[in-house]
Amino acid sequence: MNHNWNFDAVWANPEALLAGAAGTLRIFTICLVLGLSLGLLVGLGRYSVRQWIYLPASAFVEFFRNTPVLVQILWFYFALPMLVPFEISPLMAAALGISLNSAAFSGEIFRGGIQSLERSQWEGAQALGMTDAQAMRRIILPQAIKRMLPALTNRAIEIFKMSTLASAVAYVELLQQGKLIASINYNPIEAYTVIALIFFAFLYPLVQATYVLERKLRQGD
Repeated sequence: MNHNWNFDAVWANPEALLAGAAGTLRIFTICLVLGLSLGLLVGLGRYSVRQWIYLPASAFVEFFRNTPVLVQILWFYFALPMLVPFEISPLMAAALGISLNSAAFSGEIFRGGIQSLERSQWEGAQALGMTDAQAMRRIILPQAIKRMLPALTNRAIEIFKMSTLASAVAYVELLQQGKLIASINYNPIEAYTVIALIFFAFLYPLVQATYVLERKLRQGD
């Protein structure tokens, strides 16, 4: 089946595309900061020998890793308002779902990175008179983050792509705007092609930059 490609109707809506890009960058930034920050806490909890810290952290990881992100977003948007005395906006619902899911996966990345370091690193810190907290902050985490960088980069890329799930609760982001343009102009092929290309334009430089950073870190070692 032949199709006459025509992108004029898509490019005739720059305001919609810009609004979508701004919405995507907004939710990506929120979820990246919350997901990685909470993930670090969860990872430390999973590494802890104290059961009252380890067990809740493990339960959090197992729950959010084994339930779909879309279901989590829909639950926060439609179900949570029935339990709390305030409204849940589309941004808040999507940010909660994506951030908590990302925190569960990031927590395992942090835990694995910390556990990958040799026991001698801890022993050396203890010999210098450091507490466990000081050793973690000054010696363990700086080295572990270098090893975790590729996995954390992939996590950031996944967060960016997961932002499209926010369209399920009518949050204004790129995919939501693509749907709007496609429904108005009856051009889903062109509309979704442009959305895909915009995502590629955002993510490709990020991926290349991380390759450069990884090479510099290896040279520094």
